[in-house]
Amino acid sequence: MINTDTISRDASSQSDISKMKPSNDGSFNRAASSFRQTVAPDGRFKPEAGRYHLYVSYACPWATRTLIMRSLKGLQDIIPVTVVSPRMGVHGWPFGDVDVFPGADPDPLYKSRHIKDLYLKADPAYSGRFTVPVLWDTKYQTIVNNESSEIIRIFNTAFNDLLPPQRAQLDFYPEALRKEIDALNEWIYPNINNGVYRAGFATTQEAYEKAVVEVFEALDKVEKILQDKDYLVRNQLTEADIRLWVTIIRFDPVYVGHFKCNFRTIRSGYPAINTWMKKLYWKNDAFKSATNFDHIKTHYYWSHPQINANRIVPLGPIPNIEPL
Repeated sequence: MINTDTISRDASSQSDISKMKPSNDGSFNRAASSFRQTVAPDGRFKPEAGRYHLYVSYACPWATRTLIMRSLKGLQDIIPVTVVSPRMGVHGWPFGDVDVFPGADPDPLYKSRHIKDLYLKADPAYSGRFTVPVLWDTKYQTIVNNESSEIIRIFNTAFNDLLPPQRAQLDFYPEALRKEIDALNEWIYPNINNGVYRAGFATTQEAYEKAVVEVFEALDKVEKILQDKDYLVRNQLTEADIRLWVTIIRFDPVYVGHFKCNFRTIRSGYPAINTWMKKLYWKNDAFKSATNFDHIKTHYYWSHPQINANRIVPLGPIPNIEPL
């Protein structure tokens, strides 16, 4: 059970997104993740089946990265997962028994009410934001890692000895392609993945305009890269595709309207990106099964009252993703 002393502490500045403080110039700066350990045979956190638990939101693009990699590597029986409700309120992400929502789960380990309870269990003095994903260690009852870009690399290799050969040999960050993958990640993350947030959470016209222009300049670059290609790097599925895809799948349903990224839609303005996105969704269940449009749209439009005060969730676009 969670220590009630930690729950009683006022952590609203860490959990209530409406209390988020922008920079002096109105721009949005994302705080770095705090738990950055890894899983390794010679480390504190050793690869063991059933030892780790993944907490995610279907709504969150960062958490969805980890769901996709977990599925691609066949880790479902090794690392169980719990999904929170998409309606993130003043206490942050709630579990499904606190805020009942289709597809949301209660916490099976500690009967936590919110994700913040796990953070305060791991570290009662924790002062950062209460984010997902969370890779939890049941042995030491603490957070191993809450940085999605690192969790997907943990999933990519750390549990290979526990997997059948056909899964273990799958490598989405291969040595030979790492320079190319890293080079793409270097500009896709700030300008697209985080760029849509920089546009949406900007509090001045100048900050918004700078961010949204950079979003679409980067999308223009991606469109050229994906001409007549199924993947970003040498026509092979890599983590670069996973990292970008989670933003693109949310673009038309959320970022165009809610975050004011409305120069163009993906479906009407970027044919190569749209085809790439649709192929991964319709042909690879790891991507489709990690996508829940009800959670995605509800989360953004409900959870950001500073942007959408009446919490009205739009019905469109119709369809959420086009057929192939």
